[in-house]
Amino acid sequence: MIKKIEGGVTAAKGFKAAGIYAGIKKKRKDMALVYSVVPAKGAGTFTTNVVKAAPVKWDIKLNNESKMIQAVVLNSGVANACTGSEGEINNQKMAEAVSNALSIPVNAVYTASTGVIGKRLPMDAILTGVPQLVNALDDTPKAGSLAAEAIMTTDTYAKECAVRFIVDGMEVTLGGMAKGSGMIHPNMATMLGVVTTDLAISKELLQEALSENVKHTFNMISVDRDTSTNDSLFILANGLAGNKEITEKNDAYTMFCEALNIVLTDLAKKMAADGEGATKLLEVQVLGAKTEEEAKVLSKSIITSNLVKTAVFGNDANWGRILCAMGYSGVTFDPGLVDLYVESSYGKLKLVENGMATDYSEEFATKILSASEVKAIADLKSGDRSATAWGCDLTYDYVKINADYRS
Repeated sequence: MIKKIEGGVTAAKGFKAAGIYAGIKKKRKDMALVYSVVPAKGAGTFTTNVVKAAPVKWDIKLNNESKMIQAVVLNSGVANACTGSEGEINNQKMAEAVSNALSIPVNAVYTASTGVIGKRLPMDAILTGVPQLVNALDDTPKAGSLAAEAIMTTDTYAKECAVRFIVDGMEVTLGGMAKGSGMIHPNMATMLGVVTTDLAISKELLQEALSENVKHTFNMISVDRDTSTNDSLFILANGLAGNKEITEKNDAYTMFCEALNIVLTDLAKKMAADGEGATKLLEVQVLGAKTEEEAKVLSKSIITSNLVKTAVFGNDANWGRILCAMGYSGVTFDPGLVDLYVESSYGKLKLVENGMATDYSEEFATKILSASEVKAIADLKSGDRSATAWGCDLTYDYVKINADYRS
């Protein structure tokens, strides 16, 4: 049994965190550190954008070469992307500062940055901030929350989740934090995430579990069809739960994957709901597809349609936009078989049956769509595969936020 608990990156045994204001941004906290008191197995997934920020290049190299990871240092306000060799040098200096302050190898330090592209890291603030971070490290839930707050950019709230479960009779905890509000698109986005667990597991299986879970969680959200240069999701497993190390895909591995899915799904939905300027979370389920891949493509096509997103903002049950988005997705299906529904806390309503409008109540449809969490369901009735994607409405405030993002 997997149980949700309070907390984030400090929920698991042996993990500490800190979040401070170092002076990178004008006022808000802007540096975070997550630290394992013992060396941990590390794994990560990163942006698919060809243009990769300096920290992403550093982390990919560590992911391939380092056997153990012990810390993740993150900054917000400056992305350190498109900054050339100077950006790579500055990123290494940030890692070295953490290495020296914690007395750990430099190749045991993941780095992450988020913020404005093209700006260079203010190294005076970074190098002054690192000792402050180390001094502030704590294993309390509050420390984890401060770290989650420090990586925010246009996010309106910190995003955390933690769960607890049993493996080999031992209590295992897994917790995480993430940021992401704009430049969010399937196949990773402008998001940073750190997940920690006291589970004992091999590096190879840790990487596989993360990579597989991302396909169904972080890769299934979209805010604005933009994929960032900085997306990074890390997981550290330090083994302090005391279970027998997982080295094969057994029941313990399955339990871990289920727990990881709960945490990543929770964080993914929080990012989608907190899309820049958003007023509601939009969930899209595609049912009855021939293959899971086709269901994924269709659900992503709906969730990324600006016309669907604006209709949801206006509480308008303009179902033709959903069918249209499905039609240009590249997936072949029979429109004459499709049923469409909308659902929220106010109820569920069938808008379309076999490709044509039902005699539904526009008033009730509007009420359903006025909820803060709205679901659209498309049933192709052509198979038994399904997929779910998450996004948000598109509002006036999205334009306002992004029109003066650098100011």
